[in-house]
Order: sequence, then structure tokens, then C-alpha cells
Amino acid sequence: MRYIDLRWIDRSGANSYSLQDFDWPSKEAGLYKFHTHTSLSLLLNHQQKERKRFGKNNVILSDIRKPPDHVFYNGPFIYSDILDYKNLREIVVNNRITWLFHYSALLSAVGEANVPLARAVNITGLHNVLDIAAEHSLRLFVPSTIGAFGPTSPRNPTPDLCIQRPRTIYGVSKVHAELMGEYYHYRYGLDFRCLRYPGIISADSQPGGGTTDYAVQIFHDAIKNGKFQCNLKSDTHLPMMYIDDCLKATLDVMEVPSASLSMRTYNISAMSFSPEELVQEVKKHIPELQVTYNVDAVRQAIADSWPMNFDDSNARRDWGWKHDFDLSELVTTMFNILGSDSRVAHIN
Repeated sequence: MRYIDLRWIDRSGANSYSLQDFDWPSKEAGLYKFHTHTSLSLLLNHQQKERKRFGKNNVILSDIRKPPDHVFYNGPFIYSDILDYKNLREIVVNNRITWLFHYSALLSAVGEANVPLARAVNITGLHNVLDIAAEHSLRLFVPSTIGAFGPTSPRNPTPDLCIQRPRTIYGVSKVHAELMGEYYHYRYGLDFRCLRYPGIISADSQPGGGTTDYAVQIFHDAIKNGKFQCNLKSDTHLPMMYIDDCLKATLDVMEVPSASLSMRTYNISAMSFSPEELVQEVKKHIPELQVTYNVDAVRQAIADSWPMNFDDSNARRDWGWKHDFDLSELVTTMFNILGSDSRVAHIN
């Protein structure tokens, strides 16, 4: 397997947008080369795990800023910028890429704070990879999101096909990605595949500016000081998923034959919960946790326009999607990784 991670980062250092490249043995046709472009910095640590599995010299990481030591010394590193079309094209050609995963995006709340940058990264970056993927006959994966829906969308459950009309630049750019990918598929034959991710929860990274990030922050705060302040209302239900299920779904949909796909964009889901439901599950591990609610009007408005639950029956039917983690398993896994024992011992 060969895996290249090219990360585009706002020069302020506040936000990261990455691009990675995989290449591993396929059941169908020998060796595939994967290029992944991601704003989900939480994936970086999972890429490191892939390095250990497939060999560090087969995983190439990239960024526009100096990498930390643990990245630089654990395998090949190159410079790249998602908005540099020529450079991205060279990467595809020089590494003989066949699959490209494009994750680069400013997330919901961060995007609202910097619309021009979100427009550049989320839309211009997409156009770059669409053109490159079409030119070089790549299999292209672009993730979408619960943010691709708006207040007029059916919310419980939200089907694959319905009115969307989001009200954030993040959501608008993701609807644009879904439609452009489908257009390139029918117009140019591009093998485009897209999953609408729910909120993704991982122990491997700090929250990165998304509306669902409270569901990651609570674990860090609970362990650090036994207190958590939530910026959403206690009864705000949103679809969520553990990172391992997210990566599993992504690879599953990329490996399935194109003829098995009845559509180009699918919902995927694992669970739906509210902050209060998450708090109660967390308290099974840290009973002394103190929780307050200080609702952020911008984030609450965003959450209120999003699905409460995804209908992912098409994904389960077409390519056998099945999640592994429910809420209880997610919380237990998070504490097993982050380590709740030290906090409990300190309190006692």
C-alpha cells in the first residue's frame, strides 16, 4: 500500500485541510494508488496507523508548513497546497494515482466565520480535484455531511433524496460537491462516490470547529477537570458516528463495483443522540462530571437546520453498509483510549 497525505493549512495555523494518498492490494486488479485530500485532521493519526500496517515508506505525508517531528521522522513527507492545481496534478502523475479521496473543507462554524476562505477551499479545491480526476480517470471520493441539509429538509429521518437548501457556506459547498460529482459522472464518466457523514467522533484529535464537536470536547473536558460546558441545547438530536465506522464505510463504498451503486451520494448512519443522552452515558464512567449549557446561537441555529437522524437504508441495501459502534460502545472506546482512570483516581 502506498498512501500520500497532502495537507493544506490556513497560514494562520488555525485550521488544517489535508490530502492523503493510499495504494494497497485490491481483490480485483492488483495495486491501487490512493490520494486523499482531507480537512479532517482527526484522520491523520489513522493514517499513521496505516503506515504501521503497510510500511512507512509506502505512506507519503504532505503539508504547507513544517511537520512535527513524529510526522517527519516516521516516513516520507512532501510539500503541497490544495489550491495549487499544478502541484496536485504533478502528484497524481508522478505517483500514478488511481483513487483520490478529497476531504479538504472548512467546517460549519469555522466556515461561517471566514466565508471567502471557505469558498476558496471548499469550492475551488473541489474543482481542482474534479478536473484532475476526470483527466486521469481516477476513482474519486468526496465526503458530504449532515450540513448539506437545511430547515426545509425532512429531519427525522432524512432520506437520500429530498429538498436540501442548506444555510451555511459549508453546506452549500457540499451540495455543490454532490451535484458537480454526479454531473461529472454522467457527463465525463467520472467514477464519483460520496457519503454524507454524520458527526464524526474520534479520540485521536482535538475538536476542529464543527457544530457536532461538543461530542468530542466532552471527553477531553471530563477527563481534564470533571466539568463540561455545552454550546448546544440539551435535547438537540444529531446523527453521529465513531471514526472507525466512518473509515470502514468510506473504504467499503470505494471497493464496491460501480454497477452496484444505485446513486452517487449516500447517507450513512450509526446512531443519533442529544447532548443530555451523551452526558448520561459519560457519567457512567465519570459520575462526578458537572455539566452546564451555554448555548451558542450560531451553532444552535445550524444544528436546528440539520437532520436529527439519517435514513441510510440504500447504503445498507446496495453495498452492505453496517456500523459496529452504538453510543455505549463509542463512549467506552473513547475512555479506553483517552484514559478515564487517571481522572477518577484524582477525584477520589
